[in-house]
Amino acid sequence: MTERLNEIFKNIPACRTFADVGCDHGYIARAVLDEGRAERAVISDISEKCLDKACALLSDYISSGRCKAFVSDGFQNLPPADCALIAGMGGEEIIKIMKEAPYLPRKLVLQPMKKSDKLRVYAVKAGYKILKDYTFFAGGGYYDVVVCERGEDVLTEEEAEFGRTNIKERPAAFRAFMRLTAKKQREIARGQRLSEERRREFIARAERFERYAEEPADQLKDGRENDA
Repeated sequence: MTERLNEIFKNIPACRTFADVGCDHGYIARAVLDEGRAERAVISDISEKCLDKACALLSDYISSGRCKAFVSDGFQNLPPADCALIAGMGGEEIIKIMKEAPYLPRKLVLQPMKKSDKLRVYAVKAGYKILKDYTFFAGGGYYDVVVCERGEDVLTEEEAEFGRTNIKERPAAFRAFMRLTAKKQREIARGQRLSEERRREFIARAERFERYAEEPADQLKDGRENDA
């Protein structure tokens, strides 16, 4: 599996039936079954060609009855599962899949390629509690993964925009992404013919992202104590 898929796989919890929605080649479903994280799996893709590739990879589990494959737009044609993965799509596309689903599982692992903020807000409105939500670096890019389960939750504006785990723990990948984002804002402020008002706006954004690039005070304190 790629670095990105490996990081996603780390977040798949133990369950009875695992659904890989939009499974592409089926690598994660294969790993879930190989490592015994689920008793059985269902895989789906809107593309029959893509699904054929996943079926080839999972042919032994399909033959034994532990995996079933479905051509499906989201959850439309899928039997119930207690945990599902939706990854590699835009946040708004994942929201559409959730809105149109005839059912939603108790646990979800979501990996949006963009619009993570909108997805976080929708997941909470749809009745999910966010357990883990962080940025990671893989294969030359930055990605978000959101792990949630049924339950009540309330997001602050910061958590909705950046991710709960990122705000609380400031993982290294998130801080690096904030530094990169701040740098881009400063480059825009310097490199274009902007009004002074617009220039100040970009600089203010850069300064905001730079604050998020700093380690939390408690981590800095722990580091000093460990060095002592």
